[in-house]
Amino acid sequence: MARLLTGRVLSSSPDKTIVISVVKRKTHPIYKKQYAVKAKFMAHDEKNEASVGDLVVIRESRPLSARKRFVLYKIIEKARVAFRETDATADMPQEPKVPSQKPKAASGKLSASSSQLSAKVTEGSVT
Repeated sequence: MARLLTGRVLSSSPDKTIVISVVKRKTHPIYKKQYAVKAKFMAHDEKNEASVGDLVVIRESRPLSARKRFVLYKIIEKARVAFRETDATADMPQEPKVPSQKPKAASGKLSASSSQLSAKVTEGSVT
């Protein structure tokens, strides 16, 4: 009998392929503490029905490619669509932009004029 695994769809971007994360809870044999073990499987989705976040059941099959050994069996629960506001600043008043006052950097003209000034000062002291 083929194995059935239940997990969440992590990715559905490849064509006719979904990536599923299966979480198993295990108990440590000595410490008796439970921990989670995660595994990722690739499964064949012929009709591209599953989307990211769906809870699905996959069934073991013959090797379909180098990494695909499962087929989508059924979708248990579709992912909820989260509401996303596309224009979040529509009702907020716009603040006037104030130009930032940055310190002026030394440019070539400024250094040339300072050299001219120093030349004039030396000329004036000579006379």
